[in-house]
Amino acid sequence: MKFVVVIAINLLMSFSICAGQVVVRKSSDSFDAFAVRDQVIKEYEWQEALRMQQQIEILQSLPVGCVPLALPFRYFSCAGLAYRPYEYQNKQLFIQIDPPKHPAQPK
Repeated sequence: MKFVVVIAINLLMSFSICAGQVVVRKSSDSFDAFAVRDQVIKEYEWQEALRMQQQIEILQSLPVGCVPLALPFRYFSCAGLAYRPYEYQNKQLFIQIDPPKHPAQPK
């Protein structure tokens, strides 16, 4: 029994623990934890906005050879990619979408 306990304690002590970045400050320095939290949140939101923007492909004109299709809604098929037209500020843009399943196609 003692042998199992010793092995369990050795296993627990052998794992390294990461707590992240540790910052040490003088107590005389002013520090606003809420401002740091707000800054971290703003940076995270900015990174998420950039990530989402990179995922959406918006074209002002379609590539050559796109085929217009009308079912199940109006969209264009271009070399395996699908684009749906949208009107934005009196301009027609094309946003990449997942290729729609036609009613006759098996799911």
